[in-house]
Amino acid sequence: MNWTTEDLKNWHDKIFEKAVGFGLDPYEQEFEICDHEQMISYMAYSGIPSHYPHWSYGKAFEKTKTLYDYGVTGLPYEMVINSNPAIAYLMKGNSLCLQLLTMAHVYGHNDFFKNNFTFKSTDANYVIEDFMSHAKRVRGYIEHPFIGLEKVEAVLDAAHALSLQQRRNLARKKLTHDEQIEMVRDQFRQVADPFGSVHKREKFDDEGFKEAMEKNPLAPEEDILLFIRDNARLSEWEKDLLTIVHDEAQYFIPQIETKIMNEGWASYWHKKIMDSLNLDFGLAWEFAKNHAQVLSPHPGQLNPYHLGIKLWENIAKRWDEPSKGDLEKFGKRNFENADGSKKTGSNKLFEVREADRDQSFIRQYLTMDLMRELKLFEYAEKEQDGQRVLVVTKVPDDDNWQAMRDQLIASVGMSGVPVIKVEDSNYRNNRALLLKHYHNGKDLQLEYAEKTIGYIRQLWGRSVGLETVINGRRAICFVDDNGGFDIKPIY
Repeated sequence: MNWTTEDLKNWHDKIFEKAVGFGLDPYEQEFEICDHEQMISYMAYSGIPSHYPHWSYGKAFEKTKTLYDYGVTGLPYEMVINSNPAIAYLMKGNSLCLQLLTMAHVYGHNDFFKNNFTFKSTDANYVIEDFMSHAKRVRGYIEHPFIGLEKVEAVLDAAHALSLQQRRNLARKKLTHDEQIEMVRDQFRQVADPFGSVHKREKFDDEGFKEAMEKNPLAPEEDILLFIRDNARLSEWEKDLLTIVHDEAQYFIPQIETKIMNEGWASYWHKKIMDSLNLDFGLAWEFAKNHAQVLSPHPGQLNPYHLGIKLWENIAKRWDEPSKGDLEKFGKRNFENADGSKKTGSNKLFEVREADRDQSFIRQYLTMDLMRELKLFEYAEKEQDGQRVLVVTKVPDDDNWQAMRDQLIASVGMSGVPVIKVEDSNYRNNRALLLKHYHNGKDLQLEYAEKTIGYIRQLWGRSVGLETVINGRRAICFVDDNGGFDIKPIY
């Protein structure tokens, strides 16, 4: 270890000054120095210093520690909590250069957490207190003589399986019950003549409206845990556990939705900050090596740090020196500030940082030329001379680049989590719960679907059906009151 705590404090002051000078607007930042076992513990609990206990976190700890001890995997340079003040961890065993890189990188994340719109649903001032409150309540249920560990973990197992089945865009306001009623009412209004909206003469389907109003939910419901909490026959402690798991998942969803933007943003600024510090040759050389390792492409998979920083660098370059094609694509006004002055690359970076998530970020700013520079391509496994080999199937040319970009968009953020909504809580008038998979071309993995529907039945207490598409045909995956699983085609 070639540094002291005083060294880190002195370098931190310089890094903070540079970050603010470049225009970053972070929360107050706190750093905690920890050893590798503490870092593994934080990783197991997703960085949260006070979290409720569950067997899965212990399993994650033992797995990571074993892989680390045998040299199979390393540990992250940093881990940052989206709180105010923000909290980040520095590994004791890291060199001075790695600590400086980490602190600079952390300020990029900190600024992104504070300013990107997807994180506005998280009250950073109370994140740590909320997690501590959740942990205290869960431990209280575990220690309760009539509840205990086994019952608590059974509910948590089910809740964890469903935790991401909720609204993805938390910035959009959820319809109130009254607004849902009005939406249903609109469905049964039939304009009597072409000028009905002017004449105010409408024909209303009273019977259809009455029947629709008896349905629960009135509109398909994405927040599955909350719907079960509010409608199933559960005890108060079980309802509280579902609320805790749902609320904690809401903390992580914005991070899932902005992984490429966030890591790219932090990498872009750690490079700018480190380059501005006038490091001596030894530190500069070590930084260049570590920076290259962080951003190196991963064969056969996407490195979010690499793609993210390249997109940010490309945006800055295009807005500093817009081409004729850029002006035509985005419009001349998009290259001007509100006062009519020229919008610089830096102006545009902060604008995009605030207003986008990974899907819109890639859709708007990943160009064919950049895809070629990044050597992005699609490949598939095919049989050749009796062997299974990987063959390139698409390259980013005029015919394919947009389809390839769209395929990439369909794989980022929450896109990998199937959209499933509650359709009816009294299916076939026997309190069976009917859900629907909003199929996007990807069939469900049936072994996971069976386990997940089983968890839903455990919480709901009655039969559960899931409508989906399997090999191009509509079907219902069904778990009955006794836990039996079956798949029935829909004709």
